[in-house]
Amino acid sequence: MIRDDIRQVKLEKLEKVREFGMDPYPEKNERTNTNAEALEKFDELSGKEITLVGRVRSMRPMGGSAFASIEDETGKIQLFLNKGNMKEELFKLFVKTIELGDFVQVSGELFKTKTEEKSIKVTDWKVLSKNIRPVPTEHFGIKDEEELLRKRYLDLMTNPETRELFKKKNIFWQTVRNFLLNEGFLEVQTPVLEHTPGGADAEPFITHHNALDQDFFMRISLELPLKRLLVGGYEKVFEIGRVFRNEGIDRQHLQEFDHMEFYWAYGDLEKGMEMSEKMYREIALNVLGKYTHQYEENVIDWSKPFPHVDYFEAFQKETGIDLSGEVSVEQLWKKADELKIKYDKTYGKGKMIDTIYKKTVRQKLIQPCFLVGHPIEVSPLAKKDPNNPNRVLRFQVVAG
Repeated sequence: MIRDDIRQVKLEKLEKVREFGMDPYPEKNERTNTNAEALEKFDELSGKEITLVGRVRSMRPMGGSAFASIEDETGKIQLFLNKGNMKEELFKLFVKTIELGDFVQVSGELFKTKTEEKSIKVTDWKVLSKNIRPVPTEHFGIKDEEELLRKRYLDLMTNPETRELFKKKNIFWQTVRNFLLNEGFLEVQTPVLEHTPGGADAEPFITHHNALDQDFFMRISLELPLKRLLVGGYEKVFEIGRVFRNEGIDRQHLQEFDHMEFYWAYGDLEKGMEMSEKMYREIALNVLGKYTHQYEENVIDWSKPFPHVDYFEAFQKETGIDLSGEVSVEQLWKKADELKIKYDKTYGKGKMIDTIYKKTVRQKLIQPCFLVGHPIEVSPLAKKDPNNPNRVLRFQVVAG
């Protein structure tokens, strides 16, 4: 059946609901429990009439009976409908008009089927929202990955794993926020529109301010306005907010993404590493419920102290190049050729070092660690190491 025909059938079923005198889009519902509560408190709620709501996920009419399931945010529960348990016209309306994707409210008592599945014996029901477009099923889902990514609501509808990921993201940011607040940091909000983009090497989005008749840039970083707050007298500030970069797109790079930066007056490298290690450990525990997790073929362990990996030493070990000496960009090009690493002849020394690092050293850093002592060519704006002008005082958390 083509899409237009499916829609027409759905519209006809919608009209049947209206003809019955039932509002297919009512203002209110009478929910008493979530699906999870009904299952978890089964013994306590048995013998009582309860009311549940959710999206219809399956339908199995069987003559004078029907099995179905509904799902709310907390989970799924099976419905049992029978002519003997409700008004016959209500039963017929359910069987003839309700489809996958419809939202319904059901009332009745909990019971167990012959297979011991906890279910609700429906004595009354009503439509909460009648679906008029075809929806993907849980079993078949959506085969077109691009459509799935463009229409994330369909991804959420069909994939519990995606819904769980969104929840974990929420826990992640809550943990970061609470950790920094407990450490005495002040959360701030800084402008999204800037006269001059800065704080990162990225291409900005440009927009036009009609009232001022000026072009503005969507921020690519949070750095500069946060540093200005330190100038103003604050000692510990952070921001969690959206940044925008008008560049390539892949699984690791989006045009807009959530970003966090914190700045700490009177802090230093060692204090920053100590606090960051605590924060990462707390994030792992709150988001995952444990300190270890599988990443590809490795088990990542956040419970152990993070070792310090010296950038110069690791780079020399993997490439044979001593960055503390005189190293030309031509030497780096040659080494990249030997290692079959792609690069552009427009790359300068810093870009070449970083490119080679990512294809050699970075691949070996699996367990959480601090990468320290970066070459000044890679981090020209970081503070120079007073004991070695070729290095900077910077740390980077690396794992996976």
